[in-house]
Amino acid sequence: MEVASLKLGREFYSRDTITVAKELLGKILVHDVDGQLIKGKIVETEAYLGLIDKAAHSYGGKKTKRLEAMYSIPGTSYIFFIYGMYYCFNVVTRETGIPEAVLVRGIEPVEGIDKMSNNRFGKNYEDLTNYQKKNLTNGPGKLSIAFNLDKSLDKEDLCGNRLYISEGEEEKIDIVETTRIGIDYAEEAKDWKLRFYIKNNAFVSKK
Repeated sequence: MEVASLKLGREFYSRDTITVAKELLGKILVHDVDGQLIKGKIVETEAYLGLIDKAAHSYGGKKTKRLEAMYSIPGTSYIFFIYGMYYCFNVVTRETGIPEAVLVRGIEPVEGIDKMSNNRFGKNYEDLTNYQKKNLTNGPGKLSIAFNLDKSLDKEDLCGNRLYISEGEEEKIDIVETTRIGIDYAEEAKDWKLRFYIKNNAFVSKK
């Protein structure tokens, strides 16, 4: 699968968060790890609407050191640690100072697949079971391990050359809109349909 190399610019991220969450579908996440590129198509996202969203870390204008990236320029990465086990990769949106972001939940592997496989399971892709292949990058914690994303990449400028998102292939995408996952604490916000995924894609975390 060949993908376009055109990197998304600041103006892409500096828009309405829901629009960005939908338009990230089909785009290509790229991580340059010591000259080796890991690439994957984004197939599932969730929008988090900051001040008004009880599911967002920044709800009500909360400010902590952990949340500094959320208040940064659009096109900044926000990476947080969850359950004492997993990192989650988010893309900061809107204007600087408005703490909204998009969580990337699922990715379809495109390039550097053996590297992803070794990061996740310690062996090459061809040696994985069918179950392991299906579960390589179909969830935010899984894809962060596969892509070697950790706290060192928090606040990374996604308009730079180490970690970025580029245009994908021209294709028609059918988008499913549904509720977000794992936010039962968020009162009315748990029912907001702010999770978006490519219909029938095998790397969506939960249909």
